[in-house]
Amino acid sequence: MSDEPVPTFRSDVTVELVRSAATDTDVLWAARVSTKGEQSLETIGQDPARSAGLINYLMRDRHGTPFEHNSMTFFISAPIFVFREFHRHRSGWSYNEESGRYRELQPVFYLPGADRRLVQQGKPGRYEFVEGTAEQQKVVSEAMEASYRASYQAYREMLEAGVAREVARAVLPVGLFSSMYATCNARSLMHFLSLRTKRDNATVPSFPQREIEMVAEQMEEQWARLMPLTHAAFEEHGRVAP
Repeated sequence: MSDEPVPTFRSDVTVELVRSAATDTDVLWAARVSTKGEQSLETIGQDPARSAGLINYLMRDRHGTPFEHNSMTFFISAPIFVFREFHRHRSGWSYNEESGRYRELQPVFYLPGADRRLVQQGKPGRYEFVEGTAEQQKVVSEAMEASYRASYQAYREMLEAGVAREVARAVLPVGLFSSMYATCNARSLMHFLSLRTKRDNATVPSFPQREIEMVAEQMEEQWARLMPLTHAAFEEHGRVAP
């Protein structure tokens, strides 16, 4: 097994916007069909800044369907345990993830960064995370690395013995990096962000796991550039999806 891949370790996640058809104008023509019918087509090329008040009204009064007439596709690289949380978001989302049945999985594993809070205090529903000690960080890094190396060695040994990939993958941990395409519209993304980010201005508090919040933050940054007026209205009205 001289050509066995060498395990590598990451503490980041990556999000790339690979395709989009999403602008603030999409919200406007979708909303105006209710009052203008076919004349709403005339607003498709209109400057959306002239109608920021309409977007704000739709967000405030939770008229949500006009925010569905757009699309964004992201390519996301993150640990498997992040995707298992992500896939709970079903309405308005489409996913395709790399498969351990059809390709040999690469040894890229997640290690918490130095700024990742390690210690949970309090009871479920009323807990918080605080900084870990240097000793705790050392224990986490050493234990994870040793476990990752052993599991990947076992995986490779089974592959070398002719065992099917779909069987051998069972020994791999959820800290293994995977990749997927995720496609959504602005309304479904806002619902995701309301649950997977923690913000002081949120009307409904949320307490996401840090690793999925790292993904959400990058998605929000890229979406905000596409639909700045919609994003501003989302912020102004407490980060509640309409």
